[in-house]
Amino acid sequence: MPLHMTKIAFSATSPADLREWLESHADLGEARLTTRYLPTRHEEMAGGSLYWILEHALIGRSPILGFEQRQEDGRWHIRLAPQLVAVETKPKRAHQGWRYLKDEDAPRDLAAGEDAGDIMPPRLAHELMRLGLV
Repeated sequence: MPLHMTKIAFSATSPADLREWLESHADLGEARLTTRYLPTRHEEMAGGSLYWILEHALIGRSPILGFEQRQEDGRWHIRLAPQLVAVETKPKRAHQGWRYLKDEDAPRDLAAGEDAGDIMPPRLAHELMRLGLV
């Protein structure tokens, strides 16, 4: 089972906004995020995904294609497939940087024809989590 990562969808205002950013890199074949350090468990992430946090909930994932070191400053690129796969919304507290996510803790992908609107909105999920009801 692959290991995954979670990261805040910084500056995205909606899943559509995040999807648009990812798809804008489709002609390049990949989207890239920059991180200061190579994840120590990067080898376990073969076949894994980066799960995006928006409004205190996991809302989608992008498959991880690999990691590549930038030559100019030693930072690393997280190479992602330029797509957003919708997942069942799952409450997740915001954090800085990225965190690991085990496969058994990852939310399931939405089935074909299943609408993300059928799933609890992220803000409502966060509020119910804050109240201890989810």
